[in-house]
Amino acid sequence: MTSRRSFVATSLLGVAAAAQPFKSTGKEITLAPKKTVKHWVWTNPDEKDTEAELATRYKQYYEAGVRGMFFEADSEKHFRAAKAQKLEAHRWMWTMNRGEKSLLNAHPEWYAINRKGESCADKPPYVDYYRWLCPSKPEVLQYLKDQVNTILQKDYVDGIHLDYIRFCDVILPVNLWDKYKIEQTKELPEYDYCYCDVCRSKFKAWRGTDIKDIQFPEASLSWRLFRYNAINNVVNSLAVVAGSHKKAITAAVFPTPEVARRNVRQDWTNWNLTGICPMIYHGFYKEKVDWIGDAVTEGVHFLAGRFPLYAGLFLPDFANNQELHKGIELALQHGAAGVSLFGTPKQDVLDTLKAATASSLKMI
Repeated sequence: MTSRRSFVATSLLGVAAAAQPFKSTGKEITLAPKKTVKHWVWTNPDEKDTEAELATRYKQYYEAGVRGMFFEADSEKHFRAAKAQKLEAHRWMWTMNRGEKSLLNAHPEWYAINRKGESCADKPPYVDYYRWLCPSKPEVLQYLKDQVNTILQKDYVDGIHLDYIRFCDVILPVNLWDKYKIEQTKELPEYDYCYCDVCRSKFKAWRGTDIKDIQFPEASLSWRLFRYNAINNVVNSLAVVAGSHKKAITAAVFPTPEVARRNVRQDWTNWNLTGICPMIYHGFYKEKVDWIGDAVTEGVHFLAGRFPLYAGLFLPDFANNQELHKGIELALQHGAAGVSLFGTPKQDVLDTLKAATASSLKMI
């Protein structure tokens, strides 16, 4: 499967269950009397890494303040090596975007359909592997619950980290409009999902109207809420599974509640999680580093203390370590419980992380 963050670097960013979030047991680093900070790293484990290399790497991460890893693939060697250095090891899972051929061939009927009536099973939007499951189908939910259950049964896995837990981007980040030769100043039908028979029938049962009978469905607030709730139900159902294992559940999401709802129908402030990692990739939105503080402020405000927010930072977006230092400070000073780094954090980045954490907490 294509790497989530490799794709990000060259292309796109890519009814609630009664679940109570299970509190992570991972140790946090205390850097000030009134605040604890817990940093994360997103990575794709390389099986070529040796045990000695991993021990050195994860020790360096821990010493810099990193307390958890999100691994995009299952590698017992990497998970156990991280845990041996006192890091939490979580499995990072693609959720609604599932383009593996075995699933496509077995269940093309599970995939979402756009407003033009096209299925992304055979006509994916933007890129070939953008194949989105429909969150309204019970079979899809059961499939995802089974997958999370299987992952969390492994003793070396400390939690599940959900990615692509949303609908397809109906609006792309503005810096990608030129790449795809599109101006998405309005919601275009070929990127607007899901209009399958199951979604239509469930919406009609809920609101008494077929979405096809609404002149401007993209402007319907009820239709928008229906889709928020469809993803909310998936997340909160998976949270029940995680809770049954007494393990953590987190998610990588779009940068702010407003952007997430508008661009990808993602209502992450209403999820039952142990933590959230908004991808505050300022470069994707043609914003300056200062916007990181704005995004964290919005997320923390709407979460209202339900669970911690870890600001996701995309290392290639920073021109130098001075900018990175500022970004980390802004995130922590505006209420983030830590940051999550995407990119390979070399020693200079780790030194910056440690220094920025210490200096920002002195100001809080």
